[in-house]
Amino acid sequence: MQKKTMTIIGAGFAGLSAGIYAQMNGYQSEIFEMHNLPGGLCTAWKRKGYTIDGCIHWLVGSSPESAMNQFWREVGLTKGREFVNLDEYMRYEGKDGRTVVFYTDVKILEKHLLQLSPRDEKVIRELISGIRLGIHFDQQPTEKDSGLTKFIKGIKMGWLFLTKGKDMRRWMDTTAAQFAQRFQDPLLREAINELWFPEFSVFFIMFTFSYLNNKNAGYPIGGSMPLSRALEKRYLDLGGVIHYGSKVEKILVENDQAVGIELQDGVQHRADRVVSAADGHTTIFKMLDGKYVDEKVKQPYEKWPLFPPLIYVGLGINRVFDEEPKTVSGISFCLNQPVEIGDQTLDRLTAHIFNQDPTLAPAGKTAITVMINSNYQYWKDMAKDPVEYEEKKGQIARQVVSALEQRFPGIESQVEMVDVATPLTFERYTGNWQGSFEGWLITPQNASSIMSPMKQTLPGLMNFYLCGQWVEPGGGLPTGVMSGRRLMKSICKEDGKKFVTTQA
Repeated sequence: MQKKTMTIIGAGFAGLSAGIYAQMNGYQSEIFEMHNLPGGLCTAWKRKGYTIDGCIHWLVGSSPESAMNQFWREVGLTKGREFVNLDEYMRYEGKDGRTVVFYTDVKILEKHLLQLSPRDEKVIRELISGIRLGIHFDQQPTEKDSGLTKFIKGIKMGWLFLTKGKDMRRWMDTTAAQFAQRFQDPLLREAINELWFPEFSVFFIMFTFSYLNNKNAGYPIGGSMPLSRALEKRYLDLGGVIHYGSKVEKILVENDQAVGIELQDGVQHRADRVVSAADGHTTIFKMLDGKYVDEKVKQPYEKWPLFPPLIYVGLGINRVFDEEPKTVSGISFCLNQPVEIGDQTLDRLTAHIFNQDPTLAPAGKTAITVMINSNYQYWKDMAKDPVEYEEKKGQIARQVVSALEQRFPGIESQVEMVDVATPLTFERYTGNWQGSFEGWLITPQNASSIMSPMKQTLPGLMNFYLCGQWVEPGGGLPTGVMSGRRLMKSICKEDGKKFVTTQA
């Protein structure tokens, strides 16, 4: 019997995962990717011997004991992978000389915060309680568990939902900004706001610390690109086909059924099913001309906030930073005076020093990245004049180096490489709407979609499916893989097939 065919748009984590599970379940798939590399937003690039990592800070599911690790094994990501678990998530250095250290160990974190601000004991205890709640939820059944262990863990999960459901809902409905305002200490208020984004649901900040505490959110040595290459290899080994440099312009539809795709060069490819793991806005409103939408489909694009576009600065430094702590997200430090970088006026900067990963720089040297929120339209307007656009990038490079000199004296003379990416860079290589680096922010408005996932189909269109960060608020690599897996499981159900998986 001839295998059913499937065309997948995009070779990011969601597209590759959908392809991997498609191949496992007897479908013949082909992936069409606009870039010449796999991974989408999970990417890195080299400059003058340094690797600028554009994505990974931690990977949920790094612990072999976790449920998520099973999915990583299925897609071939963890095989031979070395993870390191760091003691600190972030350091926030205040103007008053004090420093908030967000330790990854919840006991140490609790002790530190209480010593820092005894008057905030009540709200600190609430924060720690929320993290500990997440720790229990991270102990879900795995395939390694015996039948009895699975049963016991399942009972515990059910009891947690029954007894702690109201607490979960309360944290989901609370933004980081709202929670931060409850602290009396101004330094803690500022630091909590800096952890993610002010409008981000604090529930998921707590869960991040739960994973870190459980050593289930380690950093993979080598960074992002080896992860993407691992998924690419797994897909190809299963018989999949990837077409790089193949930008999809249009999804072909006949009688309200998706029948294939048309590339930018006009070449068409037909298939029994079409899956888009590409940018959601481009897929729905350009590739399909906005013909298959209802209010529920339009709502996120009209009302939900995005992860902000970024100015992303990579630096190569002829220096080791053994004296600095190894952190998951970096060191946030004050500037001597506010500085206008791009369209933002900043009074502090966060430097992510990759001193935990010697593979990203030559021996005795270190890679650093600085991420600055920006505005897509600001860069879109500036790009109308290519000379001005490049001059602005050069100015930003000088400003960031000068700012780093304030915190790391001598660094100006040690800089060997600076590379500046803008929101338009993200858009050019990934197609991401408005240059966003990760899709939808998780806010109280959409947090419930975690419990009740968004649809992976469009109204009135047959044989077409979506997967990836635009149907998974919060984005991230785990949700990309889970989205592709969830989709293929539902397609197998449509076809009356048993969904199967194998591990690499």
